[in-house]
Amino acid sequence: MIKPRYICLAIASCIIVSLSSCTGGTQTADNTQQPATNQTTAAITHSNHGGKPQININTAILSELDKFEAKLGVPALSNKIQANRPYGSPEDLVTKKVITQEQFDQIKDMVSVQEVELTGEAKDVDYMTKMGLMKGHLFVAQELLDKDQPKQAEPHIGHPVEEIYIDVEEQLNERKVKEFKTTLVSLQDLVKSSPKSTKVKTDFTASVQSVDGAIAALPEAQRSKPSFVLQVINSLLDAANSEYGAAIANGKVAEAIEYQDSRGFVIYADELYKGIATQVSQSNPEAHKAIEASFAELTKVWPSVIPPTQPVKTPNEVTQLVKTIELNSQKVIDKSSTQAQS
Repeated sequence: MIKPRYICLAIASCIIVSLSSCTGGTQTADNTQQPATNQTTAAITHSNHGGKPQININTAILSELDKFEAKLGVPALSNKIQANRPYGSPEDLVTKKVITQEQFDQIKDMVSVQEVELTGEAKDVDYMTKMGLMKGHLFVAQELLDKDQPKQAEPHIGHPVEEIYIDVEEQLNERKVKEFKTTLVSLQDLVKSSPKSTKVKTDFTASVQSVDGAIAALPEAQRSKPSFVLQVINSLLDAANSEYGAAIANGKVAEAIEYQDSRGFVIYADELYKGIATQVSQSNPEAHKAIEASFAELTKVWPSVIPPTQPVKTPNEVTQLVKTIELNSQKVIDKSSTQAQS
């Protein structure tokens, strides 16, 4: 399943919601024409204390759409939503028979057809999160290649280029990041055609270095600031939680790719936290203790890149661990915001 994202921002920031003008539609990532609507703008404040941003079913990547799949327990729903684009309204999910009215009633507060333009720190968090998603995908791809499983590795190499890169390409250009889509495509093609080639290792290293270079486009001071990093971590864990929920069905790991995606996202989120752990422990030792303990439990959920016969934890148990990290992260973020204002 081709998969960036779903972004749950643990911040209070203003974003601009912009609908396409009534004179024409907008082109989506999959080259379908989005229906035209009257143009409007509105300032919306997002925070973990309030509602989470809605998901635009016209433009969201499959990892974001997996939130619906996990919520409703409908296999392959993400692909079905994508295949039936464009949507003129959220209710089109029902009229196009993607889901039933009863199912729609369960997710209607999560659905939007609005195009969201992020600004300020929210935009930087979104950018860093998408780079983190790429890192997570490539991490599990490397593990699978090391286990001589190129067919399982290939989708995880494909995800960064097929959906995340196109979603963040505008930001890459704005930040003057050297184009690396070609590098990712070259690696994907090579793994498909010649997985035993010694060039795979060289191309893989180049791909990882390219993503690291894109991350370095953000100022180092920002990338090491706990309040910023914790927002990215929460976004990555939100994605991992959705992927894990979509992976588990009837008490078993039914979708290996989603299981592996969630593993990669959690491992990278844990790596990011380790980079700021000392700072957090000094500023808020209780929050640090709770976050560290939750990460220790969370990483046990994925004992290896190959899914276990039985899940280590249920989706609800994973959700609780993610919520604990999110709530304690918010304490650090709020404290940092208060100090900055004083």
